[in-house]
Order: sequence, then structure tokens, then C-alpha cells
Amino acid sequence: MFISRRKFLNGAAAATGAFGTFGSYALAIEPGMMLDVTSYELTPPGWPANLPLKIAVIADIHACEPYMPVSRIRSICRLANSLAPDLTVILGDFNGGHNFVTAPVLPHQWGEAVSELRAPLGVHAILGNHDWWHGAIPKIRPSNVEAIRRALKDAGINVLENDALRLSHQGQTFWLLGLSDQLAIRVSSGHYLGADDLGHTLSQVTDDKPVLLLAHEPFIFRKVPARVSLTLCGHTHGGQVDIPFIGTPLASHRFGRNHVYGHTVEGGRHMIISAGLGTSVAPVRFGRPPEVVSVSLAPPMVA
Repeated sequence: MFISRRKFLNGAAAATGAFGTFGSYALAIEPGMMLDVTSYELTPPGWPANLPLKIAVIADIHACEPYMPVSRIRSICRLANSLAPDLTVILGDFNGGHNFVTAPVLPHQWGEAVSELRAPLGVHAILGNHDWWHGAIPKIRPSNVEAIRRALKDAGINVLENDALRLSHQGQTFWLLGLSDQLAIRVSSGHYLGADDLGHTLSQVTDDKPVLLLAHEPFIFRKVPARVSLTLCGHTHGGQVDIPFIGTPLASHRFGRNHVYGHTVEGGRHMIISAGLGTSVAPVRFGRPPEVVSVSLAPPMVA
């Protein structure tokens, strides 16, 4: 079958236009302008049905210009506050994740924005791999995460690094555990040493009250015992690109098909992975817009 030169050129022009539209959307609109609230309601094993708890989850901010400036971070924090959470958690990766930037956003700058976060049970954070690997963007050498820790402390945010915190809510108590990063130290290409210590973190739980675990990467989930009611993770960005009818093959190969995005149940253990907010490697998102996650544990029954 032959086609005319005119039809070929028209088809090529249409394809080029469609590709240009796709590129504009994936490079600008979805990563830089869209923002979803994704809600989950569940009562996982070990969590009392009479202990309702609402958690706002922020992950993978990856602060940088022009995609994640201070003004956008501030608006994200205000959205999280508007959800009226009992508890707010941030799952690491504050530093920018790629070099396609016009300027870095330094820790003291984004720190001022996240200082607006409010929750009755406090705002608690863990660190991510990009917070260990380099400075505000990959071209800036690392500062042993001290700048991140200092910015969070100055913002009134509690940093959990292999720590366990006992919290009281509505006359009951539960534990909030925060794991240090599992890819903290880059030894060589593809080889890392973690700063995480799950055993030590769990050993700080001194009673039978329910447990929530914060972990930047979902890799640890295979080792998390049933003692933990829910694990909250980021890092994957939900694959960052989710193609209709195809999904996220690269991310699924890297992380495992069920460890890319959303609510996963394995052996009765529950994990929620956020798609996060920023981007890494390249400033591209398609089919997986930035999100703030709202988790309601033991939600009230609707008559």
C-alpha cells in the first residue's frame, strides 16, 4: 500500500504536533501545575477500630526552580493543612532530583514554607536518598544531610532516624516509627549502604500498642513484621510515567509490580506508596500527577 507525499507529510505533521502536545503536558502541565489529593480509608490488622486517625502524607518534594519553587511548596503545605489531619508526615527527598533546573531551592528556603504545616499530633519527617547523596540539586556536593536536619528543626518538624515515638490520641496511644534511608551511602554505581536499622527501631516499641512505620523506599516492606499495622513510603514517584494499557514497566521491574504505587497488602501487612510531588532523573510526569495523600485509619462508619 502506497500513500501520497501530501498524506505522508500531513500525517507526520499531526504526529509531530501530538508528540509536542504530549511533551508539553508531560514536561510542564502535569509535573508543574497539577496537584491531586488521594484518599485511603482502611482499618489494617492491629489497628483498633475505635482509634480513628487522619494522616496527611507529603513525599518527595524535590525542591527546585522552576518546577517546585517555594511558592508551590507553600501551597502544598496549605492544602495538607486544609485536610485537617491529626498527624502530618513527610517521607523524605527534600533536595532536587535532577539537573534540569533554573536554580536550586536551598534548605532554609523550603524550610520556611514547610514550617506552615500544622497538625495536633505534630509534623514528623524522615530523610530520603537524595537528601544524603548530594546538596540542593545533584551538582551540589553533599553536606551529610546536616542542612536538611537543621532546616526541618528550624521549621519545628521532628526528624525520625531509626526512632520510635509514642503518641496519644483520643485517650489511646500508638507508635510512630521512622526509618533512616535504605540507600543513604553510594558505594559505587548501583551499590549502596543503608543507614536504616529496622530491628533497632522496632526494639524501641515497649508495649502492644499499634505501630505505624515511615520508610522512604518500599524495599524494606518485605522485612516489616505483622506487628506493624501500616507502612507509609515514597521514593518511587508512582513510576512517574504511567502509560494507559501499559502501566509502569520500568518502575515495576525496578521496584516490583506491587511496590510502585498505591495500597498494597501482602500476607496481611499493609503499605501505602505515595506518588510524591516532585520528579527525579527528568522533570517528567504522565498519568501520575503530584499528590498529597490523606489516610484515614478506622474511619467512622457511615449509616
